[in-house]
Amino acid sequence: MYTGRCLCGAVQYEIHGEIRNIVCCHCSECRKAQGSAFATNGIVRSDEFKILSGADALTGYEATPGQIKYFCKVCGSPIISKTASNPQQVRVRLGTIESDISERPQAHIFVTSKANWEDIGGDLPQYDSYEPGRT
Repeated sequence: MYTGRCLCGAVQYEIHGEIRNIVCCHCSECRKAQGSAFATNGIVRSDEFKILSGADALTGYEATPGQIKYFCKVCGSPIISKTASNPQQVRVRLGTIESDISERPQAHIFVTSKANWEDIGGDLPQYDSYEPGRT
């Protein structure tokens, strides 16, 4: 099990399952939403993600048709995103997880859109768009 929360603590959640398909996304939308060089996201099953408190503090923004990014309306922390075409999963911003995470990132994606001041290090594969096999 994993626990997480926003910066101010208004939104708190649990994950009862594994985190899959962890990627570091360098697209301009993720950079803007995160306020950083990239966003590290992972997929969890919807039925394994539970808001413990602060559901009323979550607000959403439809970034692209059918995809809503949810964040805390008190402190602005990005928490999750949901896609209408895949309602059985949520994408979690890993920076909001407070527990130690056993799963590891698998790739950097949208690296052609990365910030010009960023140098990507490490041995993870890098892709110009989504990683191969994304469903």
